[in-house]
Amino acid sequence: MSANPRIADYAINEQFINRWSPRAFSAEPISQETLLSFLEAARWAPSAYNSQPWRFLYARRDTPSWERYLAILNEFNRSWAQHASALVLVISKTTFAAPGSTEEKPAPSHTFDTGSAWGHMALQASISGWHTHGMAGFDQALARSELKIPTGYELHAMIAIGKLGDKATLAEGLQAREVPSPRRPLSELAAEGEFSL
Repeated sequence: MSANPRIADYAINEQFINRWSPRAFSAEPISQETLLSFLEAARWAPSAYNSQPWRFLYARRDTPSWERYLAILNEFNRSWAQHASALVLVISKTTFAAPGSTEEKPAPSHTFDTGSAWGHMALQASISGWHTHGMAGFDQALARSELKIPTGYELHAMIAIGKLGDKATLAEGLQAREVPSPRRPLSELAAEGEFSL
């Protein structure tokens, strides 16, 4: 995007700074094939012992599950996410069977691994001309019961996916925030050797 004010501290592929999380979506439908291509990218993320703990539940707009997914969001997120093309619930399996074993044990890195998968999904969507916005504001208990998620799975985030829309559709207070957000300098986030941040 030409108006992107972001500048990387070090040389990286421009896709990383072009990806951002808008709230204004155009309500354009998304095909099953397109959405599954984003989830396909997530499928190829790395994970401990190749356990692949991530799971994705989704609804596309104008399909029978759409209203159920919208109802899971808190009121603030629902106010803008209703214009998205799809909603994805990201969850992870909290146990795994190590290679050569059938015994399920706690998976200490299931959240870390699932975060990697979500990052892959977000980048693939961005590469394909779509946008994603992750949300922590949703009713986990309602999601678990409404979507029949068993114990042994942790719920992490809802993701809105869509094409960029007119920011005038947003509440006035959100319109000014509808720009790619900055990042802290890398010097505040990474240190060689011991912790000095």
